[in-house]
Amino acid sequence: MSLRAGIVGLPNVGKSTLFNAITKQKILAANYPFATIDPNVGVVTVPDERMDYLKELYHPDRFIPTTFEFTDIAGLVKGASQGEGLGNKFLSHIREVDAIVEVVRCFVDTNIIHVEGEVDPIRDIEIIGIELILADLEVIDNRLARVSKKAAMSKDKESMKEIELLERLKIVLEQNRPIRSLSFDEDELEILKPFHFLTQKPIIYMTNVGEEDILAGGNKYVDIVKEYAEKEGSEVILVCAKMESELADLEDEERQEFLLDLGLNESGLDQLIKATYKLLGLATYFTVGKDEVRAWTFEKGMKAPACAGIIHSDFERGFIRAEVMSFGALKECGSELKVKEAGKARLEGKEYIMQDGDICHFRFNV
Repeated sequence: MSLRAGIVGLPNVGKSTLFNAITKQKILAANYPFATIDPNVGVVTVPDERMDYLKELYHPDRFIPTTFEFTDIAGLVKGASQGEGLGNKFLSHIREVDAIVEVVRCFVDTNIIHVEGEVDPIRDIEIIGIELILADLEVIDNRLARVSKKAAMSKDKESMKEIELLERLKIVLEQNRPIRSLSFDEDELEILKPFHFLTQKPIIYMTNVGEEDILAGGNKYVDIVKEYAEKEGSEVILVCAKMESELADLEDEERQEFLLDLGLNESGLDQLIKATYKLLGLATYFTVGKDEVRAWTFEKGMKAPACAGIIHSDFERGFIRAEVMSFGALKECGSELKVKEAGKARLEGKEYIMQDGDICHFRFNV
C-alpha cells in the first residue's frame, strides 16, 4: 500500500518549493497565488536503514522500498467551499488522500507576498479549517436531503443509523470542530468511509521557517502552532523549504554530511514520513531473497493473512502459515541459517498479529 498525503496551505506559504524539494520534481513555484493549478503528484521512497542492511546482505536482483505519494494541491483562499479561487476543484483533490500535510508560513519575508497581508499562522490554519468544515457540511446537507424522507417512510434501520450519525456530525461541524475530534465504532466507520470527509483525515502541520530558525529549533510562530496542534492531538514538523530544496540536489552521502554539519539528525522529509506513519498507525514488514528484497506497509494490528493479502489476494485466501523472523534477530545473527540455529525463527498461524520489522515468507495454497 502506497501512502498518499496532500500538501495544502494558503498561497505563498512554501508548498510548491517544498514539493519540488522532496520529490525532486521541478514544478512551477512562483511568487503569486495559484502558481500550482493542477495537482502535481510525486512518489518518493521511504527512507529505512533496515532496507540498506538487507540490500547489502542479500544483493538482490530487485530492491523495492515502500513509497510515499505526495500531491501538491493549489493554494486555498477564503471562500473555497463556495467556489472562490480554485474552489471545489481543490477540495476534491484532498478527498483522495490518506492524510493532510498543511504547510504553515512561520517566516517573515517582505519580498514574498502573503495573501492575507501579514504572517499569522493560527489565522491561516483556521481559514483552511473553516473551508474544510464548510465543504463537509455541504456533503452532509446534500445527503440528508436525499435520504431523510425515504428513510422516514421505509423505517430502514441502516438508513436511520446513517441519518442519526450524519446529524451528529453536523452538530459538531457547526461548532467549528473537525470530524476527527470524535471517536467511532467499526459500524460507524463503515458508514463514513464512502463520504471521504475532509475533516476526518489526520493532519500534520509543517511549519515553514527561515534557515536561522531551523537551526534554532523554531521561533515564536512555531511555538504558537505547536500549542494549537497539541490541543487537537496533531503533529508539528519544523522545516525550512529553502534548505530542503538545497538538500534535494545533493547525493545521499553529501546530504547526510550537510545535515550533520548543521547539527541536524534528519531532513524535514524524513521527519514527515515518520510522523505520518505514526499518525496513521502504519508499520513495515519485509520479504527477502536473492531475487528480491521488498518492504511492505501495513496497518498495525493486522493479522498475518491480511498482510499476506497486501502482496496478492491469493496469499490471503489460501494462507497456511507464515515463516517469521524479526529484523533484529537477523541483524544480530547475521544470516537466516544462524537465526534458525539460534531458535529465533518462528512459524505463525492465522491469528498472528504482524509486528514492525518482521521478515516473512508466506505459505499458501489456492
